[in-house]
Amino acid sequence: MIPSPTSAIPGEGTFSLAPDNPITTGSPQRTAITIGSPELTAVATQFLGDTRLDSPHLQLFSAGASSADAASAVRLTLSSAGLDVVPAVAGVRADGVEVDERYGLEVSPEGIHVWGATEEGVFRGLTTLRQLIAVHGTDIPCQRIIDGPRFAWRGLSFDVVRTFHPPETVRRVIDMCALYKLNVLHLHLTDDQGWRFEVAARPELIKFGSLGAMADRPGGYYTPLELAELNRYAEERFVTLVPEIDFPGHTGAVSRAYPDLTTELPGIPLPNGGHLEFHSLDPADPEVWTFVEDVADALIPQFPRSAYLHIGGDEAWGMSDEAHAAFVRRAADLVRAKGKQVVGWQETARANTAQSDLTQYWLDIQDIDAISARPDIPEFLIEHLAKARHDVPKALERGSKLLVSATTYLYFDRPHAAPSNDPAQEETRARVGLRAYQPASIQDGIAWDPVDNTPGVTSDDQLAGIEAAVWCETVTSRDDLEFLLLPRLPGAAERAWSHTTPTDWPTYAAHLAAQSPTWNHRGWTYFKSSEIDWH
Repeated sequence: MIPSPTSAIPGEGTFSLAPDNPITTGSPQRTAITIGSPELTAVATQFLGDTRLDSPHLQLFSAGASSADAASAVRLTLSSAGLDVVPAVAGVRADGVEVDERYGLEVSPEGIHVWGATEEGVFRGLTTLRQLIAVHGTDIPCQRIIDGPRFAWRGLSFDVVRTFHPPETVRRVIDMCALYKLNVLHLHLTDDQGWRFEVAARPELIKFGSLGAMADRPGGYYTPLELAELNRYAEERFVTLVPEIDFPGHTGAVSRAYPDLTTELPGIPLPNGGHLEFHSLDPADPEVWTFVEDVADALIPQFPRSAYLHIGGDEAWGMSDEAHAAFVRRAADLVRAKGKQVVGWQETARANTAQSDLTQYWLDIQDIDAISARPDIPEFLIEHLAKARHDVPKALERGSKLLVSATTYLYFDRPHAAPSNDPAQEETRARVGLRAYQPASIQDGIAWDPVDNTPGVTSDDQLAGIEAAVWCETVTSRDDLEFLLLPRLPGAAERAWSHTTPTDWPTYAAHLAAQSPTWNHRGWTYFKSSEIDWH
């Protein structure tokens, strides 16, 4: 199982799921799934659909009316019995709602019982059962699992700008998140290379801002209907979509659509003879704030489940510190006035915004030191990195919670360190991943702790949660994307959910190997690292 449960006590024997157990969501007394409360019908249906995709060769269930002779294989109930042994969850939820995600799962020779205090808790328990079925087939070892999350915010930041990913790919990523109990997908929707959502009051954003992506890759955008469908799809799997508008920097797409709104700042020459341009929004320009309000008014209703709007705020190169801080403060005030809470990259800590605003910590000291020591790094970036050393202390001093996305452990756009067991993947391994970062192994992804490895942090209570990030500068296709996500994503989930730390590597590696049949059945591409003895 990944992530590791809080408590798993083995029992004696196994319970065998009959391959022809019929399924019904009605009220017969003896069914393959007994649903103790009507509220659990949707999670039971979702479980059955997911199980068929995870393990299609098993054909465990077939839809239809129950037989009078059919045994009750799985029983679902709403209850918090025995769950108090799970430590209290830390952090905040992206939907702004306090939800009990703890669950119990008991396998006995007589059947399987999954319970939780909420629908979401039962869903998490059924997710564990999905993994047990995928690994063990019809004969599930008897055991009693009591489990719950360490952090309330467990997510992935997904760059859909530098490479545009259509809704089908986003749904696949949501499925990956749900399988490993991640409950947030943060969509990075705007950047220099593109603009990915409609603003009715600003049609030029789509006309010009959505045309392309990085390295002449095709562009695109999400219609309001597509975003509504993605939000529904995510909600069914208890994943919250959190949108990001990245400003005042990273506004090259805005510049192409509305050149009068942006200020072009001094750039730098590139070795190939080109020139890197910097654009920003000027906080002193009234028209800028009309634009920001138009954008916020268009985006906020399209993500109704999220309590947060991410305002970016990173890498505003060329702006003065004063102008950057002024923009961040006013943008944060505007978002709060519209009823959303604020999250921003760690540079927003320099603006001394509200204590309730979340600070997303990404530039960790290890990478700052390594990058700053390189002789090819331009002066403007060295200055930026020097300032970054003070961001986390500033955020903690004002009492802001950190959302941990440390580059060393949680940036999935790093190259893979170990070779692949499949020689055909070596070309992809050499091509995909930013060479600015040192390559990372799969073991690196779990060999750390969010408190111990975050400077200035001494307790879980200082953290909002954990969020990995995948940036797509080197991603040319869905296969490239999944090659970076798997098998790293389960490691981020391990650190975000599991109370057990450190995780024993041999045990984790064995559990990770057991996930690959599910990935194969789902058609997900994954990096076959030589660190793992894959099934």
